Amino acid sequence: MRYRELGSTGEMVPEIGLGTWKYRGGSEPLRKGIELGAYLIDTAEMYKTEDAVGVAIKDHRDKVFLATKVLGSNLRYDEVLRAAEKSLRLLEQDVIDLYQIHWPNRSVPIAETMRAMEELVERGMIRYIGVSNFSVAEMREAQQVMSKNPLVSNQVLYNLKQREIERDLIPYCVENNITVIAYTPLADGSLSGKSNYRSDKGGAVLRQIAQKVGKTPAQVALNWCLSQANVIVIPKSNSVDRTIENCEASGWSLSPLQVTALNAVYSD
Repeated sequence: MRYRELGSTGEMVPEIGLGTWKYRGGSEPLRKGIELGAYLIDTAEMYKTEDAVGVAIKDHRDKVFLATKVLGSNLRYDEVLRAAEKSLRLLEQDVIDLYQIHWPNRSVPIAETMRAMEELVERGMIRYIGVSNFSVAEMREAQQVMSKNPLVSNQVLYNLKQREIERDLIPYCVENNITVIAYTPLADGSLSGKSNYRSDKGGAVLRQIAQKVGKTPAQVALNWCLSQANVIVIPKSNSVDRTIENCEASGWSLSPLQVTALNAVYSD
């Protein structure tokens, strides 16, 4: 497993973590991922998987970088504090490594929300502050109203088929030392070979490159995401075998020509 710095914190995190949206795999896939070095585990208030994550990491907390999120509907000052307390109870933990705002909410002043996030850092309940599904303008505003802490990450949709963030969000994050955490990096499963990806031109190129490098289509699709600066990925898997496959997308790199070929065939 290779590692990348989270923002400019000096904290190194695996370039492949473990997502838990609609997770039903129990403890073993998560524990296998931790064993393989994919020790960033991402959950959320909305996912209803915080308790399952808490069980899985119970005896492995010192090896885990734990991330969760507050609902976009709970962004008033007191609501953020209560949500974090509830997440800590469900996770059975004393501290969250990365606490993220799941969705922006224009009905709540961002200054009020970020004040609560900084208060959580001050109390030692969370270590780092991140966001999710924020635009460049929303990231800029969130950072401007914080006085003590940097914005370290933005968790957003990104994969070979959905590349809108390349236009302005990734460049902004690179310039401002913000890590992009890519969710759904295998799209609807078509990039992992679960569906009939062979019937389209992109799938054919993906398969050809996978055969050439001795990897699976899923591993190539994940590694392509990692070819972008500041990007890490958090694929979700309910099985140990798929978790192993996902983790083996790290530790090697597609060639520039292979990245270019995939860019061309999956261009917007």
